Amino acid sequence: MKNSIGDRFDGRLKTASEAKQQRLERFKAAADDPERLAKRAERQEVAAGLEAARKNKATKLLQGKADVERQQAVAAERQGVQTLARDAELEIEQAEAVDREIKQNAVREAERKAERDRRYAARRNRKR
Repeated sequence: MKNSIGDRFDGRLKTASEAKQQRLERFKAAADDPERLAKRAERQEVAAGLEAARKNKATKLLQGKADVERQQAVAAERQGVQTLARDAELEIEQAEAVDREIKQNAVREAERKAERDRRYAARRNRKR
């Protein structure tokens, strides 16, 4: 059999209003429930821990990037120093090569002059 009160409009409104009131009471009771409060606190602790871990990871990444940049700068500086050292060594080698060449040219010139003087002396001795 049908409920005659539920069939009418005012009955449906009353039933809906009572259902809403019951839901509201259950919600308020659940908000003060110690078990739910403990779960909420636990979730907040987990969220705070995750946030702290995320911040820690971000800090480590930033520090890692800074360390990498510092290492790259040191490596570049070392490379620059090594390049300067190599350039200096090359300049020294080039200067030594030029010095050797100058000495060899001087020795050749001295030998040519000695040979020329010997020929002149031989020519002079033939004329006499």
